[in-house]
Amino acid sequence: MTQAVGMHGAGIASLPPLGSLPLARGTADRGSAFRTAPDLFDRLWEEPGTRVLHLAGKQSPVQDHRLVLSSAAEVVRPENPVYLGSTVESTANLAAGTHIVLVEHEDVQADLAPVESWLGLRDAAASLPALESGLFVEAVAISNWHATHTHCPRCGHRTESIDGGWVRRCPADESLHYPRTDPAIIVTVTDEEDRLLLGSSAAWPENRFSTLAGFVEPGESLEAAVVREIEEESGIVVHSPTYLGSQPWPFPASLMLGFTAKAAHARPVPDGVEIREVRWFSRDELFTGLKEERLSVASGASIARALIEHWYGGPLDEEPSAGRP
Repeated sequence: MTQAVGMHGAGIASLPPLGSLPLARGTADRGSAFRTAPDLFDRLWEEPGTRVLHLAGKQSPVQDHRLVLSSAAEVVRPENPVYLGSTVESTANLAAGTHIVLVEHEDVQADLAPVESWLGLRDAAASLPALESGLFVEAVAISNWHATHTHCPRCGHRTESIDGGWVRRCPADESLHYPRTDPAIIVTVTDEEDRLLLGSSAAWPENRFSTLAGFVEPGESLEAAVVREIEEESGIVVHSPTYLGSQPWPFPASLMLGFTAKAAHARPVPDGVEIREVRWFSRDELFTGLKEERLSVASGASIARALIEHWYGGPLDEEPSAGRP
């Protein structure tokens, strides 16, 4: 069984069947108690070791497969920075206990790094070290929340950022508002022949396929969401949903929960609204279609890719072994 050291080194935690996913490798200590200090950012800007992660248009500077982090002493403190956490262990360029702060810019800052080195999360996260990948994911997720939750949903008054950027408070009615995460299930469905069900979204180019997914509704369990979403999108009734792993997907605020499930029958019918086409694929059919570029599937950073490769039994650019169906 694959195992990994717990985030704070306190013990050994078994990874789920999907293993360590590209956007789920964060190892920073988020300091939930530390970040509530009223003088937090005064202290952080006085601390010589504090480092700043920069975002502009949800891009961050990356060079040599590492984030370009600045000393806080070199950065003008903005009105609303966000505390991202501290390092638990030393890395190649960060000492243990280093505090990391998010600073956002309206535009890419060429004085920090060349314009072409500012990359989005999808492009950079998988090649970054685990700590930096996690910080990038965290930064984009909290940035998205702040950008879309600027006013109180109760009274409409503009809210203010407190507790290191992890709470927004309404000064009019004193209500507190916290970052939201939208749970969504994503599923590999297999039939009696161990073929894989993939769907093509109406919004995608033709011949692009992926696993089926959907948001969990209020008052619904994850397993019930698996059954409902798959039937809604493909007409396939499934059973035996089994959890495989999860990954944050901050586009803008999802947590993707990966499952596999068995089909009760093999007659898919696309909903004709969200899904244009649904098909069963054997491993040989999928490999050949990808090799001949007649098909495309999800990228390497997505949990969809990990789910497909979990079913496939390895990388999709390798021929399926003789022992697989």
